[in-house]
Amino acid sequence: MHRRKLNCWEYMKCGREPGGVHAHDLGVCPAASDDSYSGINAGVCGGRFCWAMAGTFCGGRCQGTFVEKRASCLKCDFYKRVQVEEGTANLRTKFLQFVTLDGETPLIKEMEVRHIKAGDRFIRQGDPVGPAYIIQRGACIVLAEKNGQLHPAGHRGEGDIVGITSMLTGEPRTAHVEAETDMEVWVLDEKTFDDLTHADPDLLAFLTELTADRFDSRRPTADRMVGKYLITDIIGRGGYSIVYKGLHTGLQMPVAIKMMRHDLAADETFLTNFRNEARIIAGLSHENIIKVFDIEERFKTIFIIMEFVEGRSLKAMLEQLKKIPAEPAVYYLVQTLAALEYAHRKGILHRDINLTNIFILNDDRIKILDFGLACPVGTQDFTSFGTPFYMAPEQIVSEPMDARTDLYALGITAYQMVTGQHPFQEERFDALMDLHLKHDIPDPLPLAENIPESLRGFILKCGRRDPGKRYQSAQEALETLLPLAGRLKKEAL
Repeated sequence: MHRRKLNCWEYMKCGREPGGVHAHDLGVCPAASDDSYSGINAGVCGGRFCWAMAGTFCGGRCQGTFVEKRASCLKCDFYKRVQVEEGTANLRTKFLQFVTLDGETPLIKEMEVRHIKAGDRFIRQGDPVGPAYIIQRGACIVLAEKNGQLHPAGHRGEGDIVGITSMLTGEPRTAHVEAETDMEVWVLDEKTFDDLTHADPDLLAFLTELTADRFDSRRPTADRMVGKYLITDIIGRGGYSIVYKGLHTGLQMPVAIKMMRHDLAADETFLTNFRNEARIIAGLSHENIIKVFDIEERFKTIFIIMEFVEGRSLKAMLEQLKKIPAEPAVYYLVQTLAALEYAHRKGILHRDINLTNIFILNDDRIKILDFGLACPVGTQDFTSFGTPFYMAPEQIVSEPMDARTDLYALGITAYQMVTGQHPFQEERFDALMDLHLKHDIPDPLPLAENIPESLRGFILKCGRRDPGKRYQSAQEALETLLPLAGRLKKEAL
């Protein structure tokens, strides 16, 4: 468990926080009350950058501007405490892990070392693209300017990199950066950065987490923009992407934003598949398939802008209920089959149907998510696995796939819904693949005693290892379940 970081007023005991003992006569300290940019200095971030705020209260008196009080703030115990805490907390965003301090990394030898004096503003908001800086020694503060006022937006110390956002996007600088102490930095130009990322695949994975860390925060708006979209929160992480909640700033419309991981963005095959996801889903229009609005290529990766939906995954529902009763289970399966039938008619397979990718909206409608592994019918390309628990035999051995491949995965999903567990209880990958290849889905009846016979038959037929013995289309499977759906609905009334 992470220890909660103290705000300045908690540490200094000044009593000028909202409701504090001195707030009535001395006023609320600006470091405790500033809620600009989604509350950068309120709530969990309150007061963390108090030294950058004018009018704070320390040593029994109100202080002046950042420039006027900098010298005393750098000697403050709270400032030193934050320096230590931020240096420890941000280890996963430290760039120095990819270079050696002795300069033996060949590319580092070519980089200029610059000395920056305390108080110098070495990056200015609005300036055109320039180099980034890797901090060898010292610390700096990131200041966003709004309506002529400065708002602290971040703190960087030894091993951090500053100015990288502008280099990645090609857009003007989004904030000022001022040296809090004397600093020594490596100057990282765009060519050197490109050479570094091509030479070190781990650096690309680091870049994904660095970008995610900058976006997953309550920092100023400029740090969280992707084109015209404002990123607010991380809502999901997967093997090849990170999904955020966001906002179209012009339309004030909520969206979901999927960011491809940088190490995969460097792989042309994965990059093609990821672009293909946007093209495929953008061409689909069905009430049970997530809608794609836009695509942005920035930060050396790709962002897919999608419809934002509220609800929970089928996996989350199953974790809560343990088993899903027949009536809602059939209702969700019918909707999924309708969506698959539509996509298959368009010549598109999903290729990764599972509990996570079936999302239940608050009105009980479903949306199929993540066509990232989708491919044309008949493809033999095996560049992506899918989810092992759901993989059809033909998918495992890289034989041509068709609509029956998605139906196999849906059969396993249905088995889980009514029994609460996987049909093949095996964690080892090779043994799990062997079970898929040699066995049909087991009978769910021992674990789901009240299962309707037609639902049981649906699961067993979908789960045949021989594609010729499965339903031959989503439409055929749908026609099997529709009468049961109607009967169960009447019984529920």
